[in-house]
Amino acid sequence: MKAVVTTGNGGFEQLKYCDVDMPKLSEGEVLIRVLAAGVNNTEINTRLGWYSGGGWHIPTPFPFIQGTDCCGIVTAVASSGDTSLVGKRVLVRPCMRPNGFASMINIWMGSDFDGAFAEYVKVPASEVFPINSSWSDAELGSIPCSYGSAENMVHRAAITHSDHVLVAGASGGVGSAVVQLAKRRGAYVTAIVGGSKKDEVLRVGADRVIDRDSDLVAELGEESVDAVIDNVGGPHFEGELKVLKRGGRYASSGAIGGPLVQLDLRTMYLKDLTLIGCTAWDEPVFPNLISYIEHNQIRPLVAKTFDLADIAQAQQEFLEKQHVGKFVLIPPHA
Repeated sequence: MKAVVTTGNGGFEQLKYCDVDMPKLSEGEVLIRVLAAGVNNTEINTRLGWYSGGGWHIPTPFPFIQGTDCCGIVTAVASSGDTSLVGKRVLVRPCMRPNGFASMINIWMGSDFDGAFAEYVKVPASEVFPINSSWSDAELGSIPCSYGSAENMVHRAAITHSDHVLVAGASGGVGSAVVQLAKRRGAYVTAIVGGSKKDEVLRVGADRVIDRDSDLVAELGEESVDAVIDNVGGPHFEGELKVLKRGGRYASSGAIGGPLVQLDLRTMYLKDLTLIGCTAWDEPVFPNLISYIEHNQIRPLVAKTFDLADIAQAQQEFLEKQHVGKFVLIPPHA
């Protein structure tokens, strides 16, 4: 089969589109023909070595196939598996909890083992979710990583209809998902975006948009929001804690704007803030997303599709951050 093999840490030259052996199933696994695979920050960060000093607990298994998002068709199951899955269109839960949901140990498809940047991928049957939806393959393939990370943060931060939520990086894949998922819960959403993307984020559902270069405290006032959902980090962090109300919640799943931030511990403890790190997905997160999709309670944002062979071009354009939503790769047979 055709696949993109990431050979090591480095630039786009590490991405090799080539022929590789078909996956061989072990007990409890299923084989999926990949129909669409989204492009995410995490794949680029893994290739660049972003996680090597930041707490990721498993060394990256180079050379391997990346690809955290997968929409596909189940084509085979292991000998004692559920054959009723064969022929069904499915989404794969990429964040897996091998020791159960009582443990925070997690492994990720496309980061810890071969993923969906290929014609076929094998995964544990427990991580496969049949989907009944009129959405296109590309639309479904844009969902798992971004929306799962977003739903996990919104879930952990216990967002409700009475909350004013500030969303950083709201034009990106995760941020635009957070906007939709917070609005689904009835929250009032203020979004931080680049000026040229304001209208797109308002169309997704944001109630108010603030330019990313603005002073948050000047725009919103101190102690004005109930929760901050952030996968950006960087220089806005200090202001985000200042605009949180006493007892407010801050949830983060990334740091694309910079991992090192300034934290005045007095702000945290004197305001009784809760800071929530979010990587391992809680058990309700992915079933929730499947339900939201099947009931059309969220909408996909596919900015552009690319052939799988054009992954370097897709990642280059992704890094330019001129788009709203997700880029999706389409394998040659899809």
